[in-house]
Amino acid sequence: MECGRLRFVEVTVSLALLMILCGNAVCAGATKETQMSDSQNKFYCNIHALSAPERAHHKELTEKLLAARKASVETPGGYEFQFNPTSITLAELADWVGAESKCCSFLDFHIDVEAEGNLLCLRLTGEEGVKAFIRAEFGVKGGK
Repeated sequence: MECGRLRFVEVTVSLALLMILCGNAVCAGATKETQMSDSQNKFYCNIHALSAPERAHHKELTEKLLAARKASVETPGGYEFQFNPTSITLAELADWVGAESKCCSFLDFHIDVEAEGNLLCLRLTGEEGVKAFIRAEFGVKGGK
């Protein structure tokens, strides 16, 4: 009985030391992708947030948005992408935001309808440093 109790204490202490040495995120079952992203950059996409069919649909919609973008405007907290409502609908923007917010929850999303309904604007903002992520992920050239 005493031997069993001692072994339990040894295992418990060993697990506690392992958690301290390797960090709680690693021991909690975080993926390799998450571990690398946490240590390198806090802005990363969680590709597991969407199912395979959702990812495929989101990829198609992303490609459509990127191709239809008529302007990219740098804002103090991020970027605004402007669209002609004949190329992208408000429903498509909302659909894209719904999916993107699952995989990139660190982004803040703003949709505006301007110019008497003749301009759709998607503004992406977030914490300091998010602009570099947006530039890279959304192909913004020259910082603008």
